Amino acid sequence: MPSKAVLFDFDGTLADTAPDLGAALNRLRADHGLPALSIETLRRYASSGARGLLRGGFELLPEQSRYERMRDAFLDYYDECMCAETRLFPGIEELLTEIERRGIAWGIVTNKSTRFTPRIVAALGLEHRVACVVCGDTTPHIKPHPAPLLHAARELRLDPGECCYVGDDLRDVQAAHAAGMRAVAVEYGYSGNDNGGPHAWNADAVIARPQDLIGIL
Repeated sequence: MPSKAVLFDFDGTLADTAPDLGAALNRLRADHGLPALSIETLRRYASSGARGLLRGGFELLPEQSRYERMRDAFLDYYDECMCAETRLFPGIEELLTEIERRGIAWGIVTNKSTRFTPRIVAALGLEHRVACVVCGDTTPHIKPHPAPLLHAARELRLDPGECCYVGDDLRDVQAAHAAGMRAVAVEYGYSGNDNGGPHAWNADAVIARPQDLIGIL
């Protein structure tokens, strides 16, 4: 799978953000007299951001009347703690170093908003290494729409077919294929067996560990 650029989803693929997302959700649960949920329980919802965590923590859906108020409160709590426990997944630093050694560009394409993403990228020490960062509000559409991935390809001045996209959710695979990119699904992310699991998503490759990507680039 030769590529001139590797684009990564952020939450659940490049960075383990679930501890901080879960902490914000549990603060909101405490406000409503509810006990904390374990981070492992909340981890499977983390790839879907506020919408997923509010569903997992409150069985709350966007069409319900109190959703926006609860979402705003959750995001305010997350704003206070988003860099406390977030770390790169084990093996990601070694993978990025090898990608850079090979002269391959890498970037981030996430549904996470610009309110949070650049600060977390900086806190992880990646801001001077990443070739592009496309957030959920960079284009009018979010994944699984291909617009964010196509935007990243334009920033890198590459044809989409010269890029691959790595993600932990079915939406990542759908967005990659819609953009004309190769799709790599990860088994170590947050989505687990959702939608049949990574092997059922029709990805071009599935990796169990970040370093497995090196062998297929």
